[in-house]
Amino acid sequence: MILSRVKPAVGAQTTGSISEKKKKNKTKVPSLEEYLQQRDYLGALTLLEFQRSVGEKEENADLWICYCAFHLGDYKRVMEEYKSLTMRPDCPAEVWVYLGCALFFLGLYKEAEEAASKAPMSPLQNRLLFHLAHKFNDEKRLMGFHQNLEDVTEDQLSLASIHYMRSHYQEAIDIYKRLLLQNRDFLALKVYVALCYYKLDYYDVSQEVLAVYLQNIPDSTIALNLKACNHFRLYNGKAAEAELKNLIDISSCSFEFAKELIRHNLVVFRGGEGALQVLPPLIDVIPEARLNLVIYYLRQDDVQEAYNLIQDLVPITPQEYILKGVVNAALGQEIGSRDHLKIAQQFFQLVGGSASECDTIPGRQCMASCFFLLRQFEDVLIYLNSVKGYFYNDDTFNFNYAQAKAVLGNYKEAEEVFLLIQNEKIKNDYVYLSWLARCYIMNQKGQLAWELYLKMGTSSDSFSLLQLIANDCYKMGQFYYAAKAFDALEKLDPGSNYWEGKRGACVGIFQLILANKEPKETLKEVLALLRSSGNPQVEYIIRILRKWAKDNRVLLS
Repeated sequence: MILSRVKPAVGAQTTGSISEKKKKNKTKVPSLEEYLQQRDYLGALTLLEFQRSVGEKEENADLWICYCAFHLGDYKRVMEEYKSLTMRPDCPAEVWVYLGCALFFLGLYKEAEEAASKAPMSPLQNRLLFHLAHKFNDEKRLMGFHQNLEDVTEDQLSLASIHYMRSHYQEAIDIYKRLLLQNRDFLALKVYVALCYYKLDYYDVSQEVLAVYLQNIPDSTIALNLKACNHFRLYNGKAAEAELKNLIDISSCSFEFAKELIRHNLVVFRGGEGALQVLPPLIDVIPEARLNLVIYYLRQDDVQEAYNLIQDLVPITPQEYILKGVVNAALGQEIGSRDHLKIAQQFFQLVGGSASECDTIPGRQCMASCFFLLRQFEDVLIYLNSVKGYFYNDDTFNFNYAQAKAVLGNYKEAEEVFLLIQNEKIKNDYVYLSWLARCYIMNQKGQLAWELYLKMGTSSDSFSLLQLIANDCYKMGQFYYAAKAFDALEKLDPGSNYWEGKRGACVGIFQLILANKEPKETLKEVLALLRSSGNPQVEYIIRILRKWAKDNRVLLS
């Protein structure tokens, strides 16, 4: 892509050099052709506008003005200029297809089709209608225009771009590489190849291919932006932002596309900072803006807003299918909707089972998510085990991985994975706390489970955790913590029948003392727990325990 300049491209001049020029008249203003060769479209446009204002128009000046504005990304200006040209009786017929191209870049696809239909048949018209058929999802017309394509560079580039937009990245790479063999000086094809490798998750390969282009064209907006995106994937947001600074330094106020791209990607690189200010106006400008805003809402736990933004999106790319699946899964869990969970499961299965995605990391994650929702946890672990090497420090991955392990009874491994998690939001989630507590108990670490409860504030979640500790500890023979949990439950809800659980746990502790598996001193705490109950059976049990303690010289005071 081409960047313009803030200052006219006539070279740096001091006051002295300007006066000297006036005197000697040795410095000549560059010609239109020189500006175009230097890719200085702002300079060329400025020259053309000046010539038009003083009546010294170049041949086809109006068309050249449109050409320069188009390369500067000012498609609205291009549209207006072409429309004024179509009003003239001597307007060349091909202007209608040029107008169609400008309308296409403005996202006005219906209007673009109408304009293109008024132009005579030509390879450019066919390419434009080919892309419009893709936008309209009209497969029949798409194939018709596809058949009209010839084995020439422009048509093959158009075909490659359709492959790219349909996520057929390897097919696009094959075309670009063939064209590069025929035209080694078409360096921009390197950027397209790098984009394809980026989409295939080969970020290091993408960087290598891109480096060749940047050595020759170091100020390319698309190339510098792609380099930053590769750094984001390979390293982190800070590394990406450092790369993007090069683009910020050279972009100018006249190149709006670059500014929008920079603003969008900075939000992503900064983890969503400024998303609500930057992304909404870009939803219809940059395709990823909608998806990244949905991700932002998900991270803010605003699932309903994320759903509202994505529900009408017809997914085409794997990323869109995955995101719609994630949003439906989150909403289904939040409102208890089986329908949304079913939709999510179908989206995940569609991506994970597709030929293009089945062996990719996201594809395998999708299959794991599909089986997770179907509660087929053995299958979940098959897919998660195949990609776990890429997610050792990923808290979300470890959270799901540990749950699957725990459901299948692998409590020791599950506990280890749960403890790898550092994210405070996950660590305060009841699902995390309850599963970790269960792992502790099943691994004979009832004390650690009890400490988890003590750290929680009073809430419905803490009450549920208390019930889990009471029942699981009782089941696993850890009667001391079962008794403490049943005692706490009895105090919180005196009307319920927690006394029986507490009584059984206290008797269980006594059995462990008799078997020398519990210290005799614990009996003192058992008596204190029993006394806190108002049940008439308490005195009878205490009498038996006191008699045993007296006979075995165990101090209870």
